[in-house]
Amino acid sequence: MAKAAQNITLSPSRDIPFNKLVLSQSNVRRIKAGVSVEELAEDIGRRGLLQSLNVRPVLDADGVETDTFEIPAGGRRFQALSLLVKQKRLAKAAPIPCIVRDAASDILAEDDSLAENMQRVALHPLDQFRAFVALREKGQSEEAIAAAFFVTPQIVKQRLKLASVAPALLEVYAEDGMTLEQLMAFTVNPDHVRQEQVWDAVKNSWNKEPYAIRRMLTETSVRASDRRAVFVGVDAYEAAGGVVLRDLFQGDDGGWLEDPALLDRLVSEKLQAEAEALASDGWKWIEVATDLPYGYSHGLRRLAGDPAPMTDEESAAHATLLAEYRALEEEYSGQDEYPEEIDARLGQLEMAMEALEQRPLIYDPTEIARAGVFVTLDRDGSLAIYRGYVRPEDEPHEETAVQDGDGVDAMGQGGDVGGSSWKPSATSAGGTVITSGGQPIGADASEEEDDGALKPLPERLVMELTAHRTLALREAIGRSPDVALTLLLLKLVTDTFRTSSASGSCLEASVRHVYMSAQAPDLKDSVVAKLVDERHAAWEADLPLGDDAALWDYLTVLDQGSRLALLAHCLSFGVNALHEKVNPYGAGISASGLTRRMSHADLVARAVDLDMVEAGWEPTVDGYLNRVPKARILEAVREAKGEGTAQLLDHLKKGEMATEAERLLKGSGWLPEVLRRADLVTFDGEAVGDRRAHVMRRTLDSDD
Repeated sequence: MAKAAQNITLSPSRDIPFNKLVLSQSNVRRIKAGVSVEELAEDIGRRGLLQSLNVRPVLDADGVETDTFEIPAGGRRFQALSLLVKQKRLAKAAPIPCIVRDAASDILAEDDSLAENMQRVALHPLDQFRAFVALREKGQSEEAIAAAFFVTPQIVKQRLKLASVAPALLEVYAEDGMTLEQLMAFTVNPDHVRQEQVWDAVKNSWNKEPYAIRRMLTETSVRASDRRAVFVGVDAYEAAGGVVLRDLFQGDDGGWLEDPALLDRLVSEKLQAEAEALASDGWKWIEVATDLPYGYSHGLRRLAGDPAPMTDEESAAHATLLAEYRALEEEYSGQDEYPEEIDARLGQLEMAMEALEQRPLIYDPTEIARAGVFVTLDRDGSLAIYRGYVRPEDEPHEETAVQDGDGVDAMGQGGDVGGSSWKPSATSAGGTVITSGGQPIGADASEEEDDGALKPLPERLVMELTAHRTLALREAIGRSPDVALTLLLLKLVTDTFRTSSASGSCLEASVRHVYMSAQAPDLKDSVVAKLVDERHAAWEADLPLGDDAALWDYLTVLDQGSRLALLAHCLSFGVNALHEKVNPYGAGISASGLTRRMSHADLVARAVDLDMVEAGWEPTVDGYLNRVPKARILEAVREAKGEGTAQLLDHLKKGEMATEAERLLKGSGWLPEVLRRADLVTFDGEAVGDRRAHVMRRTLDSDD
């Protein structure tokens, strides 16, 4: 006969006055964890007790039940209730819901205490996120939710943001298919379709770190720190309907602007407005460009201009500042160091005086009528206006008739001597010609099918790379008088003793400035470009230009070292190491001439110990990696980091591969073949160490 299942009898519940309850020494919780007693007391005060206390009757010495009960399970709730009683927010005899265990039970008090804590299952974070959303949808504010659960409003915003990720990804997270840090990364972009695309791309990848997810979700966006965003202002961008992506979980430097096309339009409109305002000054032309290429001012005469005099008020203000500055200097002249507040005040006075001393230039109205202005963005996102440039075709006839045709460049930034490359096409109401769209256009990288074979580098890319090399050679020769003199003699001797044409040399000894028609947009901001410009400006400030007799006298008395340095500087502008398209029909350079030019450039590179890594070239996504096939990218990583690292990228798509390769190649010193020195074998076994040793020797020599 089957035995009947025994019915389970639950312990009864009853309300027990608070002053009849005491803590049990059998409670196993000894260490504080989770919500503090103070926060729990506030929660009970707001919503009441959600869970009864587990109690047992206290027995006297004879084993008889007293009217007091001990609490083996629920000690923190009892402590919170005690705090409310102490604060006089709860009566001492207030009834407390309790589950009363029979004093004769076989279950030990420690058993109950341990079970209550161990059998409890912590809430999954996703359930908390969704609960916050439910509270928000039912009208509870973020601040109210934060106050109710003793967290900051920022944490509530973060939880709500996490719950807004694509439902498919939340399910992956719920099943432990991704980490909380990865889920946080997906909140950067609210587009659920894009989120799922990125997850599909990284879920089986070797690299699915949160930073990689964030990068992929924002790769088509523009940083708020980008100079275009700084120029327009994020508020103006948002007012125009633009969306800003924000990261609530880590510093995002202001976020990402999701609509680059809108941003570019706002930049163009603001620059155009600045140009319209300048048109009233009577300039003949104004060129507007977000980026000005290196050589933008070549062939243009720069107007001198006279500083505007200070007004009476400005002169008085300057005199007051100067008097205070000198008084402070005199007062603290005997001390080794200025007190901190005095040093700060002196700095403020210097800045105020410099602001008054920086006077706007006043130009001859006749010159303004034939001159123009460049309106562009500076590197920090501020407006940059370069006034007073005259094109050769706008010079008065009587002046141009006596020109020698060499087209001396006032700024020394390279270019065709025939004049500026700008072609104005739009005219404002005041007669000023305003043009836009002058920034170089580069070829877009394509996702063409790739059979894995190494193909020649794209011709335009080779031209851009050799443009960088040409500029680096100019900078190096400009500080190497002996090499410059040897180069000049080589060219002159070749010209004198060769019976056939000696075309193809890398030196245009006329000297004719060579404009780099193919160049990366950031070439003008490179290290070597700034070195060339600084040296040119220093010489320009010393030379008595415009008076041939005075210049002759100046050069005559110049010491030999300075003469050679000036020769090297002038000669450097004739360097042409550009790889150009061969024209078999006579116009341009021939195939043999191009071969000789590049070989000649290698000779010079060895002589000046040229290192394109030191010259500032790096294999970036935009400048190289996204411009070549995947096989070239893998070859670069393989040469710099080894076959094992290259294999880690082999499965990636072109864009992802280029991005990862940029990170891996940074600081490696890797160069494409066209930028390498023929005498330095690089990235080939032991030769890598030889190259690094070479760079280290150069560093030590420069320190000496």
